[in-house]
Amino acid sequence: MPESPRPEIKIEPIGANDEAAWRPLWDQYCAFYQVSVDPGVTTTLWARLHDPNSALKALVARDAEGRVLGFCHYVLHPNTWGTSLICYLEDLFTDPASRGQGVGRALIGRLAELGREHGWGRVYWHTHETNATARRLYDSVTDGADGFVRYVIRL
Repeated sequence: MPESPRPEIKIEPIGANDEAAWRPLWDQYCAFYQVSVDPGVTTTLWARLHDPNSALKALVARDAEGRVLGFCHYVLHPNTWGTSLICYLEDLFTDPASRGQGVGRALIGRLAELGREHGWGRVYWHTHETNATARRLYDSVTDGADGFVRYVIRL
């Protein structure tokens, strides 16, 4: 049976005071995907997460003491098949010490709640096919993958 979020997990928008907790998690997330992100990109990302005019947003999961346990970055954008904004969940990461405790589930759940509250058309994401741990969670919170394959032209 999939884990339920711990009742003391609180999900909220990332705050300006969260940088010291967020950066190590961001670094671990990048290491997991074996990417090296230029420090200037990370600085720009942090600034965008706090720019009210940016389409890029973030939520953090906190424990009862207020410690950041994980994050999700998401992008709201229009789409050609509807009039509602849709939400792309770009990054989701949980501190390894907090895995299996419902942190990822709570982040996704709150994002879906925000979508319902604001009338978004859908929330969607992708992960690497070998990321079995994440896929178990994703398969438990959705009806499964939609069958689309992602193609990329690197520019």
